[in-house]
Parts: sequence; structure tokens; C-alpha cells
Amino acid sequence: MEEFHKVRRLPPYVFEQVNRLKASARAGGADIIDLGMGNPDLPTPASIVEKLCEAVKDPRTHRYSTSRGIPGLRRAQAAYYERRFGVKLNSETQVVATLGSKEGFANMAQAITAPGDVILCPNPTYPIHAFGFIMSGGVIRSLDVVPDNSFFSALERSVRHSIPKPLALILNYPSNPTSYVATLDFYKDVVAFAKKHHILILSDLAYSEIYFDGTPPPSVLEVPGAIDICVEFTSMSKTFSMPGWRMGFAVGNERLISALTRVKSYLDYGAFTPIQVAATAALNGDGSEIAEVRSIYKRRRDVLVESFGKAGWDVPPPAATMFAWAPIPEQFKHLGSLEFSKLLVEKADVAVAPGVGFGEHGDEHVRIALVENEHRIRQAARNIKRFFAAAGNGGGDNVVSLSARR
Repeated sequence: MEEFHKVRRLPPYVFEQVNRLKASARAGGADIIDLGMGNPDLPTPASIVEKLCEAVKDPRTHRYSTSRGIPGLRRAQAAYYERRFGVKLNSETQVVATLGSKEGFANMAQAITAPGDVILCPNPTYPIHAFGFIMSGGVIRSLDVVPDNSFFSALERSVRHSIPKPLALILNYPSNPTSYVATLDFYKDVVAFAKKHHILILSDLAYSEIYFDGTPPPSVLEVPGAIDICVEFTSMSKTFSMPGWRMGFAVGNERLISALTRVKSYLDYGAFTPIQVAATAALNGDGSEIAEVRSIYKRRRDVLVESFGKAGWDVPPPAATMFAWAPIPEQFKHLGSLEFSKLLVEKADVAVAPGVGFGEHGDEHVRIALVENEHRIRQAARNIKRFFAAAGNGGGDNVVSLSARR
């Protein structure tokens, strides 16, 4: 049966291939250490859960909510931006609550994209950044993800050779999956370029609070005048260990926020009100929960880098996010990221995310999520060390991809 038009535009979901292999191995009794999906294992702080329980006992909160977010929640997000970034926002016109940053991006794409619109997007990047616009009829032009001169060279080429002129530029720093962090000077140059060429900026700042070098990542909205062309998306999923709660925000330019709010008003009634009440309390807190989450991920990062290095796999230490962007070891590079990821499940009982799932330029890497405790990360390293040893000193030269064997 022929697939529907929008479904046909989507590539095969490569993560599902690893997930199927992982499920099959578990069904056979294997103890798979899952470092693939960025699904935080840390519990939501007790104070946030208690606030949810308190709010849910009030029957008035059981009714439909509002898709743009309750007023107190929007005020709390505006206050967070002023404390953290020195950015003042009007909570009535420049803040809207979303069902996570992913939903916000997808609905923004629906709100602003006409068929054939060109969107400039880093490659590799989080899939919704590209495919939210592809499903909305847009066309993606890929950019280098490294926030340096190569980014601007690619940006200039893309603008020069794009017909029609690009509508929007996607930014994602700290980056998922690569963990690159942008500086405020980088953002200043991006904003100047975008204003010169009349390009909108959509910034995903979901990992603003997961950083390890003591320097908090900036917001593009800190650049004077950025709010004229920019909307930024944040999420409470990682910051407060609230992934299943589905709570995020879009903030910034009033025209873009208005467009997103109007689309959302047709599509959803917003998050369950008690969730919004609990999220408000979290944002208005003293930040101690955020600091604890950050310290846990830092310890896990250090254990991962050390133990995997001893196993024979040099993993660059990420400066931010809950991910490591790991080059495939040289002896297995010929397999590509998907087949290497499958091999790790089959031979080492370790699941990672193939880099090609984030864009074709990611195929020489895999993404490793810090979603298991330190003991399990060390166990993963031991499993991988045994697998590498079994492959022999010649390594991957005699390893045939799983698809070829079938």
C-alpha cells in the first residue's frame, strides 16, 4: 500500500533498527546496557512531585487548561530568563508553554513554513530540527555544526545559492548530539548575519543547564536586538529530570510567538494544569535541583571517558549536554554508525545511538547518553573491551556488517 505524502518524505527511522535488535536481545535474556536514547533515569525532585500531588487534589485543575500556559508558569519562565540570561520578556506576549521543546519546534514549523521554504539547519542535529520543517513542506540546506568560521562559510554559501532566500536558521547549542557549545560572540555574529539577510533564528537551548566547565552557556537572546528575529526553545526534561512530564517553552519575538500560540490553540489544550503548577514551583525554586543534576551528569561523563578510554575507545569529554559524541574506533569505521551500533548490541550488550540518525554527516560517530549510573557505565566499558579483544588486533577488518551477513 502506498505511503501517505508526508510519511514518504521522512527517511527510515534508523534508531528503530537498533531498538528492535535491543528488544530481541533482551527477550533472549541479555542484560543490555542502554546508552542510546536520551531518556533521563534520574527521578524528578521530590518537591516538584509533591507540588503536583497537591495541585491534582484540587478538582478545578482537572478541567481543560490553556495551550499557551497558565499565567503563573509564563511569569516564572520570564523570571528565569531574567535571572539566568539578563533577558527581560513580556510573559503575556513573548512566552508560550509547549509540550516539550520538540512539540514547540514542530508546531513552529507548521506555523511559519510555506511549501518550498528553505530552512538552514546544522548537520548532524536533533531530528525534529530538520524533519519538523520537511513535514511542513520546507526544504533543508545543511550547515556545518561546529560554531566557528566553517559555520559562517557554510552559512554564506547557503544564502548565496538558495532560491528562494532562506526563511529561517536553526541553532542548537549546547548541541544534541555533538555537545558543541556556542559563545556569545558567535551568537552576535549570527544575529548580525541573519538581520542583514532577513532570516529568522530558531534556537534550541534544551541543554542550557547541563554544562561541566563552570561557564554557563549563553542564550542568543542576550544579543541586543536578537529578539527582533529570534525565538528560543527550552525544556524542563533534562534540567529538572521531567522528561515524561512534557513541559517546555518558546520565548522571544512577539510575531513568531503569536503564530505558534495560534497554531497550538487549534491543536492542543496545553499540559495538565497540575503539571504546569508543579513546573512553576520548579522554575521559582532556588536552583539546587539543577546543580545536583549537573553534578551527577559530570561524574558520569568522567567515568565514561576514563573507563571507555581504558577499554580502547577514546571518547572526547563533552563540555555540556548529557551526551558524548564518540568517533567510531578506526578498525570499525568502515561499517558506518548503524552497523557498528548493531554490532555493539549483539557483541557487547551495549546500546548507543547511530550518528547517521542525526544526519548523514554524523555517520562516523555514535551518540552515547549518560543515562545509566556509574557502575553500569563501567560495566559497559568492560563489555566493550572484551568485544574489542575478541575482534583481534586487526579489529574490524574481518567484521562483516549484520545486513551483509543476512
